[in-house]
Amino acid sequence: MLEKLKEQVYRANMSLQENNLIILTWGNVSGIDAERRYVVIKPSGVDYSELSSNKMVVVDMDGNIVEGDLNPSSDTPTHLELYKAFPEIGGVCHTHSLYATSYAQQSRDIAAFGTTHADYFDGTVPCTRPMKKKEIEHEYEKNTGLVIIERLNDLRLTPKQMPAVLVSSHGPFTWGKDATAAAEMSLVLENVAHLAFNTQLLRSIISTANKNILNNVAAAMPNELLRKHFDRKHSANAYYGQKKGE
Repeated sequence: MLEKLKEQVYRANMSLQENNLIILTWGNVSGIDAERRYVVIKPSGVDYSELSSNKMVVVDMDGNIVEGDLNPSSDTPTHLELYKAFPEIGGVCHTHSLYATSYAQQSRDIAAFGTTHADYFDGTVPCTRPMKKKEIEHEYEKNTGLVIIERLNDLRLTPKQMPAVLVSSHGPFTWGKDATAAAEMSLVLENVAHLAFNTQLLRSIISTANKNILNNVAAAMPNELLRKHFDRKHSANAYYGQKKGE
């Protein structure tokens, strides 16, 4: 069942390795079927060299295995909560990519410093609050999804406005219209995180060289520039790219 979706999810998972977003078995991508009854996700702890579309696991919205001989990713409950909360999400991706995870481990948001960031994210990429002891000890993966949802709701951001959230002390989750888009967003996020890191590092080096320690904070980009770049791709009047059918 869902052979096309399994193939897409398999290829999206393989793209994480191809784009150096994961090592070993760190990472997973899922996709949800059109009727939003079933989710296809990578199996848990299986080496990427051994993966195939036939090894993708199909689960229902309660996490029960519907098809597949392997256990689904341990992060499956996180993915399911995101699908339940946001009907516009068609794919979810999780990695432990170097720069985005570094921000998550410091519980730091990724500020919008330039237009590369603004092309994809409507403002600062947020980090969740630290999870509470009871959230970690009971239904940890489900609660990971819930703190992501909580953060987006607190900021009054839609998944389209903010297709990524960092989980404090953990790592990034991204999403999109399907599994392919979710994996691509993880690649975008990692590059944006790398740019932000370099921006902040350069500002620190320059400020230290000038002995201007009090000015050792990189300035966020002007809001009007952020609005221009995000809206030209994602607003009702977007004009970036080709019109449908072209």
